[in-house]
Amino acid sequence: MDLLAGLSRPEMDAADAVRVGGDAMSGERLLGAAAAVAADVRGAGVVAVHATATLHTVVAVAGALLGGAAVVPLPPDSGPAEAGHILADSGATLLLSGAAEPPPTTLPVVPVDPSRTGTPGPDATGADDPALIMYTSGTTGAPKGVVLSHAAVAADLDALADAWAWTPADVLVHGLPLFHVHGLVLGVLGALRTGCRLHHTGRPHPRAYAAAGGTLYFGVPTVWSRVCADPAVAAALAGARLLVSGSAALPVPVFERLAALSGHRPVERYGMTETLITVSGRADGERRPGHVGLPLAGVATRVVDDEGHDLPRDGASIGELWVRGPMLFDGYLNRPEATAAARTADGWLRTGDIAAIGPDGWHRIVGRRSTDLIKSGGYRVGAGEVEDALLAHPAVREAAVVGTPHDDLGEQITAYVVADGVGGTELIDFVARTLSAHKRPREVRFVAELPRNAMGKVRKSLLGRG
Repeated sequence: MDLLAGLSRPEMDAADAVRVGGDAMSGERLLGAAAAVAADVRGAGVVAVHATATLHTVVAVAGALLGGAAVVPLPPDSGPAEAGHILADSGATLLLSGAAEPPPTTLPVVPVDPSRTGTPGPDATGADDPALIMYTSGTTGAPKGVVLSHAAVAADLDALADAWAWTPADVLVHGLPLFHVHGLVLGVLGALRTGCRLHHTGRPHPRAYAAAGGTLYFGVPTVWSRVCADPAVAAALAGARLLVSGSAALPVPVFERLAALSGHRPVERYGMTETLITVSGRADGERRPGHVGLPLAGVATRVVDDEGHDLPRDGASIGELWVRGPMLFDGYLNRPEATAAARTADGWLRTGDIAAIGPDGWHRIVGRRSTDLIKSGGYRVGAGEVEDALLAHPAVREAAVVGTPHDDLGEQITAYVVADGVGGTELIDFVARTLSAHKRPREVRFVAELPRNAMGKVRKSLLGRG
Protein backbone atom coordinates (compact mmCIF):
# COMPACT_ATOMS: atom_id res chain seq x y z
CA MET A 1 0.00 0.00 0.00
CA ASP A 2 1.75 3.13 -1.20
CA LEU A 3 0.61 6.06 0.92
CA LEU A 4 3.06 8.28 -0.96
CA ALA A 5 1.64 7.56 -4.42
CA GLY A 6 0.79 11.20 -5.08
CA LEU A 7 4.41 12.37 -4.99
CA SER A 8 4.81 11.37 -8.63
CA ARG A 9 1.90 13.55 -9.78
CA PRO A 10 2.77 16.42 -12.16
CA GLU A 11 1.32 18.88 -9.63
CA MET A 12 4.14 17.93 -7.26
CA ASP A 13 6.87 19.04 -9.68
CA ALA A 14 6.81 22.60 -8.30
CA ALA A 15 9.84 23.52 -6.20
CA ASP A 16 7.52 24.45 -3.31
CA ALA A 17 5.07 21.57 -3.67
CA VAL A 18 5.60 20.66 0.00
CA ARG A 19 6.19 23.65 2.24
CA VAL A 20 6.52 23.72 6.03
CA GLY A 21 7.19 27.17 7.43
CA GLY A 22 10.02 28.67 5.42
CA ASP A 23 11.31 25.40 3.97
CA ALA A 24 10.04 23.78 0.78
CA MET A 25 10.81 21.06 -1.74
CA SER A 26 9.32 19.36 -4.76
CA GLY A 27 7.68 15.98 -4.65
CA GLU A 28 10.67 14.46 -6.43
CA ARG A 29 13.10 15.90 -3.88
CA LEU A 30 10.89 14.73 -1.01
CA LEU A 31 10.80 11.23 -2.44
CA GLY A 32 14.59 11.22 -2.75
CA ALA A 33 15.09 12.49 0.80
CA ALA A 34 12.60 9.93 2.08
CA ALA A 35 14.49 7.19 0.23
CA ALA A 36 17.66 8.15 2.12
CA VAL A 37 15.79 7.82 5.43
CA ALA A 38 14.27 4.53 4.26
CA ALA A 39 17.76 3.12 3.81
CA ASP A 40 18.60 4.18 7.39
CA VAL A 41 15.59 2.46 8.94
CA ARG A 42 15.08 -0.59 6.75
CA GLY A 43 14.60 -3.62 8.97
CA ALA A 44 14.04 -1.51 12.10
CA GLY A 45 10.38 -2.54 12.48
CA VAL A 46 9.19 0.36 14.63
CA VAL A 47 10.73 3.84 14.62
CA ALA A 48 9.82 6.98 16.52
CA VAL A 49 9.75 10.38 14.85
CA HIS A 50 10.35 13.56 16.81
CA ALA A 51 7.27 15.19 15.32
CA THR A 52 8.09 18.89 15.24
CA ALA A 53 6.28 21.18 12.80
CA THR A 54 9.14 21.05 10.29
CA LEU A 55 9.94 19.68 6.86
CA HIS A 56 12.25 17.24 8.67
CA THR A 57 9.21 15.52 10.17
CA VAL A 58 7.53 15.13 6.77
CA VAL A 59 10.73 13.60 5.37
CA ALA A 60 11.15 11.34 8.40
CA VAL A 61 7.58 10.00 8.32
CA ALA A 62 7.66 9.46 4.56
CA GLY A 63 11.05 7.77 4.79
CA ALA A 64 10.07 5.46 7.62
CA LEU A 65 6.94 4.36 5.75
CA LEU A 66 8.96 3.88 2.58
CA GLY A 67 11.39 1.73 4.54
CA GLY A 68 8.66 -0.55 5.86
CA ALA A 69 8.71 0.71 9.45
CA ALA A 70 5.75 1.58 11.62
CA VAL A 71 5.92 5.24 12.66
CA VAL A 72 5.46 6.39 16.25
CA PRO A 73 4.97 10.19 16.29
CA LEU A 74 6.57 11.64 19.45
CA PRO A 75 5.00 14.96 20.51
CA PRO A 76 7.76 17.56 20.83
CA ASP A 77 6.20 18.94 24.02
CA SER A 78 5.97 15.59 25.80
CA GLY A 79 7.70 15.53 29.16
CA PRO A 80 10.35 12.96 30.08
CA ALA A 81 7.86 10.55 31.66
CA GLU A 82 5.44 10.62 28.71
CA ALA A 83 8.20 10.40 26.11
CA GLY A 84 9.86 7.55 27.99
CA HIS A 85 6.57 5.64 28.16
CA ILE A 86 5.83 6.09 24.45
CA LEU A 87 9.31 5.03 23.35
CA ALA A 88 9.43 2.00 25.65
CA ASP A 89 5.84 0.85 25.16
CA SER A 90 5.97 1.13 21.37
CA GLY A 91 9.11 -0.97 21.04
CA ALA A 92 10.74 1.68 18.86
CA THR A 93 14.35 0.85 18.02
CA LEU A 94 15.35 4.22 16.52
CA LEU A 95 14.43 7.87 16.94
CA LEU A 96 14.40 10.04 13.83
CA SER A 97 14.94 13.72 14.60
CA GLY A 98 15.78 16.87 12.72
CA ALA A 99 16.30 18.92 15.87
CA ALA A 100 19.71 20.17 16.90
CA GLU A 101 18.94 18.83 20.39
CA PRO A 102 16.71 15.75 20.12
CA PRO A 103 14.81 14.53 23.17
CA PRO A 104 16.93 12.65 25.70
CA THR A 105 16.70 8.91 25.05
CA THR A 106 18.73 5.74 25.20
CA LEU A 107 17.63 4.89 21.65
CA PRO A 108 19.98 5.47 18.73
CA VAL A 109 19.11 8.86 17.20
CA VAL A 110 19.18 9.08 13.41
CA PRO A 111 19.53 12.70 12.20
CA VAL A 112 17.12 13.69 9.43
CA ASP A 113 18.65 15.84 6.71
CA PRO A 114 16.23 16.85 3.92
CA SER A 115 19.16 17.64 1.62
CA ARG A 116 20.21 14.00 1.42
CA THR A 117 18.88 11.87 -1.39
CA GLY A 118 18.51 8.22 -2.27
CA THR A 119 16.79 5.92 -4.71
CA PRO A 120 13.44 4.43 -3.67
CA GLY A 121 13.49 0.65 -3.47
CA PRO A 122 10.61 -1.78 -3.96
CA ASP A 123 7.51 -1.31 -1.83
CA ALA A 124 8.40 -2.88 1.51
CA THR A 125 4.92 -2.95 3.03
CA GLY A 126 1.69 -4.91 2.80
CA ALA A 127 -1.84 -3.66 3.28
CA ASP A 128 -2.13 -5.20 6.74
CA ASP A 129 1.25 -4.01 7.99
CA PRO A 130 1.15 -1.29 10.66
CA ALA A 131 1.79 2.19 9.28
CA LEU A 132 1.36 4.22 12.45
CA ILE A 133 1.29 3.66 16.19
CA MET A 134 -0.31 6.79 17.62
CA TYR A 135 -0.57 7.30 21.36
CA THR A 136 -3.84 8.49 22.81
CA SER A 137 -4.77 9.17 26.40
CA GLY A 138 -7.94 7.85 27.94
CA THR A 139 -9.61 8.86 31.16
CA THR A 140 -7.30 6.65 33.21
CA GLY A 141 -3.87 5.09 32.90
CA ALA A 142 -0.91 5.76 30.64
CA PRO A 143 -1.39 6.59 26.95
CA LYS A 144 -2.20 3.58 24.75
CA GLY A 145 -0.68 2.86 21.36
CA VAL A 146 -3.29 2.79 18.57
CA VAL A 147 -2.13 0.55 15.71
CA LEU A 148 -3.25 1.75 12.27
CA SER A 149 -2.53 -0.33 9.19
CA HIS A 150 -1.58 0.93 5.73
CA ALA A 151 -4.96 -0.31 4.48
CA ALA A 152 -6.87 1.60 7.17
CA VAL A 153 -5.06 4.88 6.45
CA ALA A 154 -5.49 4.46 2.68
CA ALA A 155 -9.20 3.63 3.04
CA ASP A 156 -9.81 6.71 5.13
CA LEU A 157 -7.90 9.11 2.90
CA ASP A 158 -9.62 7.78 -0.20
CA ALA A 159 -13.05 8.11 1.42
CA LEU A 160 -12.25 11.71 2.40
CA ALA A 161 -10.99 12.50 -1.08
CA ASP A 162 -14.38 11.37 -2.37
CA ALA A 163 -16.37 13.30 0.25
CA TRP A 164 -14.40 16.52 -0.10
CA ALA A 165 -13.77 16.33 -3.88
CA TRP A 166 -10.08 16.43 -2.93
CA THR A 167 -7.88 16.27 -6.03
CA PRO A 168 -4.28 16.95 -7.12
CA ALA A 169 -5.42 20.40 -8.22
CA ASP A 170 -5.90 21.46 -4.60
CA VAL A 171 -3.46 23.38 -2.42
CA LEU A 172 -3.94 22.20 1.16
CA VAL A 173 -3.17 24.74 3.89
CA HIS A 174 -3.00 24.08 7.62
CA GLY A 175 -0.73 24.66 10.60
CA LEU A 176 -1.76 21.79 12.88
CA PRO A 177 0.58 19.66 15.03
CA LEU A 178 2.20 16.76 13.21
CA PHE A 179 1.66 14.18 15.94
CA HIS A 180 -2.14 13.91 15.73
CA VAL A 181 -4.47 12.36 13.14
CA HIS A 182 -5.67 15.78 11.97
CA GLY A 183 -2.28 17.30 11.24
CA LEU A 184 -0.27 14.22 10.29
CA VAL A 185 -2.62 11.67 8.72
CA LEU A 186 -5.06 14.04 7.04
CA GLY A 187 -2.82 17.06 6.74
CA VAL A 188 0.38 15.40 5.49
CA LEU A 189 -0.32 11.86 4.31
CA GLY A 190 -3.58 13.05 2.76
CA ALA A 191 -1.68 15.47 0.56
CA LEU A 192 1.06 12.96 -0.27
CA ARG A 193 -1.47 10.29 -1.27
CA THR A 194 -3.75 12.66 -3.18
CA GLY A 195 -0.84 14.39 -4.87
CA CYS A 196 -1.88 17.94 -4.04
CA ARG A 197 0.44 20.67 -2.93
CA LEU A 198 0.82 21.17 0.82
CA HIS A 199 1.50 24.43 2.65
CA HIS A 200 1.97 23.94 6.38
CA THR A 201 2.15 27.35 8.02
CA GLY A 202 4.27 26.21 10.99
CA ARG A 203 1.59 27.29 13.42
CA PRO A 204 -2.08 27.93 12.67
CA HIS A 205 -1.84 31.72 12.72
CA PRO A 206 -4.84 33.29 10.97
CA ARG A 207 -2.74 35.75 8.96
CA ALA A 208 -0.53 32.90 7.74
CA TYR A 209 -3.67 31.09 6.57
CA ALA A 210 -4.85 34.21 4.77
CA ALA A 211 -1.52 34.69 3.01
CA ALA A 212 -1.17 31.08 1.87
CA GLY A 213 -3.64 31.24 -1.02
CA GLY A 214 -4.89 27.68 -0.65
CA THR A 215 -7.98 25.98 -2.00
CA LEU A 216 -8.51 23.57 0.92
CA TYR A 217 -8.01 24.59 4.56
CA PHE A 218 -7.95 22.45 7.71
CA GLY A 219 -8.49 23.95 11.15
CA VAL A 220 -9.74 23.23 14.65
CA PRO A 221 -12.48 25.37 16.22
CA THR A 222 -9.96 27.60 18.00
CA VAL A 223 -8.35 28.40 14.65
CA TRP A 224 -11.67 29.31 13.04
CA SER A 225 -12.66 31.40 16.05
CA ARG A 226 -9.42 33.37 15.72
CA VAL A 227 -9.94 33.74 11.98
CA CYS A 228 -13.36 35.23 12.68
CA ALA A 229 -11.80 37.67 15.15
CA ASP A 230 -10.02 39.30 12.19
CA PRO A 231 -12.62 40.01 9.49
CA ALA A 232 -9.92 40.87 6.93
CA VAL A 233 -8.38 37.43 7.40
CA ALA A 234 -11.75 35.69 7.07
CA ALA A 235 -12.50 37.66 3.90
CA ALA A 236 -9.13 36.60 2.45
CA LEU A 237 -10.31 32.98 2.55
CA ALA A 238 -13.21 33.70 0.20
CA GLY A 239 -11.21 32.37 -2.75
CA ALA A 240 -10.77 28.94 -1.18
CA ARG A 241 -12.79 25.93 -2.32
CA LEU A 242 -13.46 24.29 1.06
CA LEU A 243 -12.89 24.98 4.75
CA VAL A 244 -12.85 21.92 7.03
CA SER A 245 -13.20 21.94 10.81
CA GLY A 246 -12.50 19.04 13.13
CA SER A 247 -10.88 17.63 16.29
CA ALA A 248 -13.61 19.22 18.43
CA ALA A 249 -17.14 20.50 17.95
CA LEU A 250 -17.37 23.80 16.08
CA PRO A 251 -19.60 26.14 18.10
CA VAL A 252 -22.64 27.20 16.11
CA PRO A 253 -21.88 30.95 16.52
CA VAL A 254 -18.40 30.41 15.07
CA PHE A 255 -19.88 28.44 12.14
CA GLU A 256 -22.32 31.24 11.40
CA ARG A 257 -19.77 34.04 11.76
CA LEU A 258 -17.26 32.22 9.53
CA ALA A 259 -19.95 31.78 6.89
CA ALA A 260 -20.90 35.46 7.07
CA LEU A 261 -17.31 36.75 6.88
CA SER A 262 -15.74 34.32 4.39
CA GLY A 263 -18.73 33.19 2.36
CA HIS A 264 -17.93 29.56 3.26
CA ARG A 265 -20.13 27.26 5.31
CA PRO A 266 -17.43 24.95 6.70
CA VAL A 267 -17.54 21.18 6.40
CA GLU A 268 -17.36 19.42 9.76
CA ARG A 269 -16.26 15.85 10.31
CA TYR A 270 -16.02 13.36 13.15
CA GLY A 271 -13.39 10.83 14.09
CA MET A 272 -10.99 9.63 16.73
CA THR A 273 -7.52 8.13 16.71
CA GLU A 274 -8.93 4.60 16.81
CA THR A 275 -11.23 5.14 13.84
CA LEU A 276 -9.65 7.95 11.84
CA ILE A 277 -12.49 9.93 10.20
CA THR A 278 -15.80 8.11 9.81
CA VAL A 279 -18.47 10.81 9.46
CA SER A 280 -18.32 14.04 7.47
CA GLY A 281 -20.16 16.63 5.50
CA ARG A 282 -19.58 16.59 1.76
CA ALA A 283 -18.22 19.21 -0.59
CA ASP A 284 -21.26 18.72 -2.83
CA GLY A 285 -23.78 18.62 0.01
CA GLU A 286 -25.31 20.84 2.64
CA ARG A 287 -23.48 21.94 5.79
CA ARG A 288 -25.48 22.06 9.01
CA PRO A 289 -24.16 23.96 12.01
CA GLY A 290 -23.86 21.73 15.05
CA HIS A 291 -23.73 18.55 12.93
CA VAL A 292 -20.85 16.48 11.56
CA GLY A 293 -22.51 14.96 8.53
CA LEU A 294 -23.07 11.48 7.16
CA PRO A 295 -21.05 8.23 7.31
CA LEU A 296 -18.22 8.02 4.78
CA ALA A 297 -18.21 5.32 2.11
CA GLY A 298 -17.97 1.88 3.72
CA VAL A 299 -18.87 3.15 7.22
CA ALA A 300 -21.85 2.04 9.30
CA THR A 301 -22.96 3.77 12.50
CA ARG A 302 -25.48 3.26 15.27
CA VAL A 303 -26.42 4.96 18.54
CA VAL A 304 -27.14 2.68 21.49
CA ASP A 305 -28.34 2.93 25.08
CA ASP A 306 -26.48 1.68 28.15
CA GLU A 307 -27.52 -1.93 27.37
CA GLY A 308 -26.37 -1.77 23.76
CA HIS A 309 -29.87 -1.49 22.28
CA ASP A 310 -30.36 0.73 19.23
CA LEU A 311 -31.97 4.10 19.88
CA PRO A 312 -34.37 5.79 17.48
CA ARG A 313 -32.88 7.84 14.64
CA ASP A 314 -34.99 10.84 15.53
CA GLY A 315 -32.28 13.45 15.99
CA ALA A 316 -33.11 13.80 19.70
CA SER A 317 -32.35 10.44 21.35
CA ILE A 318 -28.76 10.49 22.58
CA GLY A 319 -26.59 7.48 23.32
CA GLU A 320 -23.16 6.04 22.64
CA LEU A 321 -22.03 6.10 19.03
CA TRP A 322 -20.76 2.80 17.62
CA VAL A 323 -18.97 2.67 14.26
CA ARG A 324 -17.75 0.01 11.84
CA GLY A 325 -15.67 0.44 8.71
CA PRO A 326 -12.39 -0.29 6.87
CA MET A 327 -10.47 2.57 8.52
CA LEU A 328 -10.69 1.25 12.09
CA PHE A 329 -7.54 0.46 14.05
CA ASP A 330 -6.14 -3.03 14.51
CA GLY A 331 -6.12 -2.69 18.28
CA TYR A 332 -4.24 -1.21 21.21
CA LEU A 333 -0.60 -2.24 21.16
CA ASN A 334 0.08 -5.04 23.67
CA ARG A 335 -3.30 -4.45 25.36
CA PRO A 336 -5.67 -7.23 24.27
CA GLU A 337 -8.02 -6.59 27.19
CA ALA A 338 -8.43 -2.92 26.28
CA THR A 339 -8.95 -3.85 22.63
CA ALA A 340 -11.61 -6.42 23.52
CA ALA A 341 -13.38 -3.90 25.76
CA ALA A 342 -13.56 -1.36 22.93
CA ARG A 343 -14.95 -3.77 20.32
CA THR A 344 -17.97 -6.00 20.00
CA ALA A 345 -17.72 -9.54 18.68
CA ASP A 346 -19.22 -8.49 15.34
CA GLY A 347 -16.79 -5.64 14.71
CA TRP A 348 -18.43 -2.52 16.12
CA LEU A 349 -16.19 -0.05 17.95
CA ARG A 350 -17.61 1.59 21.05
CA THR A 351 -16.43 5.14 20.57
CA GLY A 352 -17.26 6.47 24.02
CA ASP A 353 -18.82 9.50 22.32
CA ILE A 354 -22.43 10.54 22.80
CA ALA A 355 -24.39 11.33 19.65
CA ALA A 356 -27.79 11.58 18.03
CA ILE A 357 -28.65 10.49 14.47
CA GLY A 358 -31.49 12.14 12.57
CA PRO A 359 -34.04 10.44 10.30
CA ASP A 360 -31.96 11.52 7.29
CA GLY A 361 -28.75 10.07 8.74
CA TRP A 362 -27.15 13.34 9.82
CA HIS A 363 -25.06 12.99 12.99
CA ARG A 364 -24.83 15.36 15.92
CA ILE A 365 -22.02 14.74 18.44
CA VAL A 366 -22.90 15.66 22.01
CA GLY A 367 -19.55 14.88 23.64
CA ARG A 368 -17.66 12.21 25.53
CA ARG A 369 -19.66 9.69 27.50
CA SER A 370 -17.22 10.00 30.42
CA THR A 371 -17.48 13.79 30.72
CA ASP A 372 -20.29 15.09 28.51
CA LEU A 373 -23.27 12.89 29.34
CA ILE A 374 -24.80 14.39 32.46
CA LYS A 375 -27.46 12.44 34.35
CA SER A 376 -29.34 15.05 36.35
CA GLY A 377 -32.63 14.45 38.13
CA GLY A 378 -33.47 11.49 35.92
CA TYR A 379 -32.71 13.34 32.69
CA ARG A 380 -29.85 12.61 30.27
CA VAL A 381 -28.37 15.92 29.15
CA GLY A 382 -25.62 16.39 26.60
CA ALA A 383 -23.05 18.99 27.66
CA GLY A 384 -22.54 20.15 24.06
CA GLU A 385 -26.14 21.26 23.70
CA VAL A 386 -25.88 23.45 26.79
CA GLU A 387 -22.52 24.83 25.64
CA ASP A 388 -24.01 25.85 22.29
CA ALA A 389 -26.86 27.58 24.09
CA LEU A 390 -24.43 29.53 26.28
CA LEU A 391 -22.30 30.50 23.29
CA ALA A 392 -25.35 31.99 21.62
CA HIS A 393 -25.30 34.76 24.27
CA PRO A 394 -23.39 37.73 22.84
CA ALA A 395 -21.32 38.22 26.00
CA VAL A 396 -20.00 34.64 26.10
CA ARG A 397 -16.69 33.91 24.38
CA GLU A 398 -16.05 30.36 25.62
CA ALA A 399 -18.06 27.81 27.56
CA ALA A 400 -17.55 24.31 28.93
CA VAL A 401 -20.24 22.33 30.76
CA VAL A 402 -19.68 19.41 33.12
CA GLY A 403 -21.66 17.39 35.62
CA THR A 404 -20.72 17.93 39.26
CA PRO A 405 -21.99 15.96 42.28
CA HIS A 406 -25.35 17.02 43.71
CA ASP A 407 -27.05 15.43 46.73
CA ASP A 408 -30.55 15.55 45.25
CA LEU A 409 -30.05 15.47 41.45
CA GLY A 410 -27.11 13.05 41.37
CA GLU A 411 -25.30 15.47 39.09
CA GLN A 412 -25.92 19.13 38.50
CA ILE A 413 -25.14 20.99 35.29
CA THR A 414 -22.21 23.31 35.98
CA ALA A 415 -20.94 25.78 33.39
CA TYR A 416 -17.46 27.29 33.16
CA VAL A 417 -17.66 30.47 31.14
CA VAL A 418 -15.34 33.10 29.70
CA ALA A 419 -17.50 36.20 29.32
CA ASP A 420 -17.69 39.96 29.79
CA GLY A 421 -20.40 42.03 31.40
CA VAL A 422 -22.90 39.32 32.27
CA GLY A 423 -23.90 37.54 35.46
CA GLY A 424 -24.52 33.90 36.20
CA THR A 425 -28.25 34.29 36.81
CA GLU A 426 -28.72 35.99 33.45
CA LEU A 427 -26.94 33.13 31.66
CA ILE A 428 -28.93 30.48 33.52
CA ASP A 429 -32.18 32.18 32.55
CA PHE A 430 -30.96 32.60 28.97
CA VAL A 431 -30.36 28.85 28.61
CA ALA A 432 -33.71 28.05 30.25
CA ARG A 433 -35.44 30.19 27.59
CA THR A 434 -33.51 28.46 24.79
CA LEU A 435 -33.62 24.82 25.95
CA SER A 436 -35.80 22.76 28.23
CA ALA A 437 -35.70 24.09 31.78
CA HIS A 438 -34.04 20.93 33.11
CA LYS A 439 -31.06 21.59 30.82
CA ARG A 440 -30.22 24.96 32.38
CA PRO A 441 -26.99 25.20 34.40
CA ARG A 442 -27.50 25.16 38.14
CA GLU A 443 -24.23 27.05 38.59
CA VAL A 444 -22.08 29.29 36.39
CA ARG A 445 -18.41 29.72 37.24
CA PHE A 446 -16.54 32.50 35.46
CA VAL A 447 -12.92 31.82 34.45
CA ALA A 448 -10.25 33.79 32.57
CA GLU A 449 -9.67 30.95 30.11
CA LEU A 450 -10.49 27.28 29.58
CA PRO A 451 -7.68 24.69 29.75
CA ARG A 452 -7.05 23.24 26.29
CA ASN A 453 -4.72 20.69 24.71
CA ALA A 454 -2.63 21.17 21.57
CA MET A 455 -5.63 20.52 19.32
CA GLY A 456 -7.81 23.08 21.07
CA LYS A 457 -9.99 20.57 22.94
CA VAL A 458 -11.07 21.64 26.42
CA ARG A 459 -9.48 19.51 29.13
CA LYS A 460 -12.57 19.11 31.27
CA SER A 461 -10.76 16.93 33.80
CA LEU A 462 -8.90 20.07 34.91
CA LEU A 463 -11.99 22.19 35.51
CA GLY A 464 -12.73 22.89 39.13
CA ARG A 465 -9.22 22.15 40.33
CA GLY A 466 -7.59 24.53 42.73
